[in-house]
Amino acid sequence: MLTRLATEAFDLVVVGGGATGLGVALDAAMRGLRVALFESHDFAKGTSSRATKLIHGGVRYMAQGRMSLVRESLRERSILLRNAPGLVRPLRFIVPAYRPWELPLYGAGLAVYDALAGRHSLGPTRLMGAGKTRLRVPGVRSQGLKGGVEYWDAQFDDAGLALALARAAAEQAAVMLNYFRVTAFVHDHGRVAGVQALDTETDRQFEVRARCVINATGVWVDELRRLEAQGCGRKAQPLIRASRGTHLVVDRCFFPSEAALLVPRTADGRVLFAVPWMGKVILGTTDVAAYEPVTEPTPDKAEIDYILNEAGRYLQRPPHRKDVTSAWAGLRPLVEKGARAGTLRGHSRATAQIGREHAIEISPSGLLTIAGGKWTTYRAMAQSALEAGVRAGLLPDLPPCATHQFALGRFSTEGGGPTDPFLPHRSDAAGVAAVTDDFVRHVARYEFARTVEDVLARRSRLLFLDAAAAARVAPDVARILQHETQKNPELEAFLALALSYSLLH
Repeated sequence: MLTRLATEAFDLVVVGGGATGLGVALDAAMRGLRVALFESHDFAKGTSSRATKLIHGGVRYMAQGRMSLVRESLRERSILLRNAPGLVRPLRFIVPAYRPWELPLYGAGLAVYDALAGRHSLGPTRLMGAGKTRLRVPGVRSQGLKGGVEYWDAQFDDAGLALALARAAAEQAAVMLNYFRVTAFVHDHGRVAGVQALDTETDRQFEVRARCVINATGVWVDELRRLEAQGCGRKAQPLIRASRGTHLVVDRCFFPSEAALLVPRTADGRVLFAVPWMGKVILGTTDVAAYEPVTEPTPDKAEIDYILNEAGRYLQRPPHRKDVTSAWAGLRPLVEKGARAGTLRGHSRATAQIGREHAIEISPSGLLTIAGGKWTTYRAMAQSALEAGVRAGLLPDLPPCATHQFALGRFSTEGGGPTDPFLPHRSDAAGVAAVTDDFVRHVARYEFARTVEDVLARRSRLLFLDAAAAARVAPDVARILQHETQKNPELEAFLALALSYSLLH
């Protein structure tokens, strides 16, 4: 790939290796374009590895009247379940009711949600009494329980799906490079004609020319827009308002259920989830304004206390800080109306009330930016971005999109079958055991892993499941990785990161 980067011209450069950028690269490569993608850190390092692990239509967006977003999301959910069955699976949800009026209200709303799915429905919505609700979700608080509503959505391994997209794009001849930072734009006669990209491992600079550049950097799209505008003597008004979502992970003993729990409305107006995932339970999430994007957002004490307090209201056995095995946060890139007019900063509207629709902007010099959206709709967003590029004359006429019927999965190059992200980590011991010497070598050779964090945060999900367990195996991972990559695997940086994910430090 480095050789091709130095010798070839490209049709498209994609900046950003999260869900949207990876989706754009795969779609474009499948349509015959010569594609190069640059990610400044690791693929899915940012928001795309920090989701609540749900592929869903968005119950709260329906309550806000965003029916078109919900319909699109439910359609995309169906496509992902068909195309990536090893990474996405149906998941039963239960909404508990503790007041008599909640059961018919939630039941009616979720029946509409199911109806919006139409032929993409995963199962019927059902009202249940208190006894059956306790059987479906053992661990739910029994005192005052009137019943529950059962409905279906889907669950996935976010970083696993991102790596599947990166590998698929590479197999379609796209140049996919992590740890490459775009430092400047190349302009010809006032038009974007490529980028300057720095290999951060070697400090080697590349000038990469392309007829179109797509900015798909998530919460960082405004930074790249400002960089491009400065090269032309312009200013770029902000498009994005970011919000921080925090998640806490606890052992299954606090919620020993195969179904997920959803509380439709908490104190901050957001839903609360208790989601079984890889042998643990994810509790979350918050919705707090984050005014400056950072690579490693951290939960604050108020968010942690909020999640624990809310979870304690609905779980028979309330978890405490000492029970949290990993705590992490992600930033949502939200596009709010009025952003283009520069009214975003200081806006008083709560982030929980902003939807997850995406927006596309083309700068006067031709930089195409795709902003907002969510994991569930990444494929549709990629298709929209490329079609916008064609309409604007930045890209040639293209054959129809085919990603809606393209199979995705993580496959072993050394004789194994597709891996199932929901089977590992059934216990702390199993989670550590999954990180074998062969596993580390495999992800270094075939899945772009360069650092200890790459291996333990995104190739394995151990950091997100149990930070202390990840720290224990990190030295062995570093030893193998250094042998494979002949570079510093950044062990000390990872140990500091793992400590920040633990609430016991």
